Amino acid sequence: MKLRITALAILAATLTHTATAQDILETGSRKPMPAEWIDKDTGHKVMRLSGATGPISNWYFHNDPFIKQRAGEGDRMVFSNEVDGVRQIFTLNLKDRSIEQVTSDPSEKRVLPMIVRATREVLYQSGDTIYATSVDTKKTRKLYTFPADARGGIATINADGTRLAGSFAAPEQTEIYKKYPQKSDYFNRIYDAKLLNSIFTIDLASGKFEVVHAENTWLGHIQFSPTDPDILMFCHEGPWHKVDRIWRYNLKDKTTTLMHKRSMPMEIAGHEGFAPDGKSIWFDLQKPRGETFYFAGADVRTGQPIASYQMSADEWSIHFAISPDQTMFAGDGGDPTQVAKAPDGMWIYAFYPDGQRLRSEKLVNMKAHGYRALEPNVHFTPDGKWVVFGGNFEGRSETYAVEIAKAQPVKVAVAGASAAGGATARKAL
Repeated sequence: MKLRITALAILAATLTHTATAQDILETGSRKPMPAEWIDKDTGHKVMRLSGATGPISNWYFHNDPFIKQRAGEGDRMVFSNEVDGVRQIFTLNLKDRSIEQVTSDPSEKRVLPMIVRATREVLYQSGDTIYATSVDTKKTRKLYTFPADARGGIATINADGTRLAGSFAAPEQTEIYKKYPQKSDYFNRIYDAKLLNSIFTIDLASGKFEVVHAENTWLGHIQFSPTDPDILMFCHEGPWHKVDRIWRYNLKDKTTTLMHKRSMPMEIAGHEGFAPDGKSIWFDLQKPRGETFYFAGADVRTGQPIASYQMSADEWSIHFAISPDQTMFAGDGGDPTQVAKAPDGMWIYAFYPDGQRLRSEKLVNMKAHGYRALEPNVHFTPDGKWVVFGGNFEGRSETYAVEIAKAQPVKVAVAGASAAGGATARKAL
């Protein structure tokens, strides 16, 4: 009898441990955190996304790091890790958490945060040459070699993978960067200098390098549409309250269209990105700066406004993301030193349109995160069920995913009784 009781006790302990394996914790309260936990302030499950040899980096908010599954094999997230001192490209399968190495050549490479979706290839630059490697076959092809006198860098590739785009500036602009390396020192100087800036494209079939747009103003934030290979977005850099920032360029008819015209002193619009269907451009809008906050969209074709959702200062986020089905948004919040000066803004948020406003739901408490050292840069996974973000609340920069649906308690039956675990069963992303 004693042996039987002991066996039952061990079984009960084992099952109870399984049920509570996902701890309910304050995010950042441990260093390190477990691989998975439930944020005690929000009730949402959080996972650390690890690479083959260490932490993985999250991409900038408008660079999409995902390759969508084709036959149920699992969506994949592209990242890079060092292997034997050389940076290589990998994918993390969001269904089974398996990792595949995409590149293995020994060349020093700079991983470009862009994917050729039509061919399922990731891009990197080694020396003066840009390459693309298939995540499926692992075959690599050369896309373009810059001539010896080339200036500028690649920023984006178009929807069908036929053109690259980037920019370069007059040499004097580079000298300002060198002389004044801190943003607080160079930012206004470059804006005031009004130097010639140029946007170029490279036709990958012919190798033709062409300047498609040039102005005597600071240009940047160049992005191709995710769906239309002829639509390019760029911005007028500088103090946001001094510039009409967001512009669309059509490669076919060479027309330029302003996406938002400021309507009052100190109005700002920025951190712009395309909607997943490429039909609209969305941006942080403040009327005026630091007082009234909106997430707003404009029609790509006409530049006319299509929506403007208001939010509180606490809900304002440095960056926003749009779900794949375009029914909701996510935001990465901000600390009290940011433009909104939010007293309680350090959260990863889900947002839902509700009339003229956004209804928010807190997903992760980020009070232990240092925003000035690392901006979280939210992304939706292709299935729309998770938000991926960066964080340093464990003491180093890591990438995480938070489930949009709230975690549900797990109940485990033990010898006719029940043991309630305080966490959800482990799920694939």
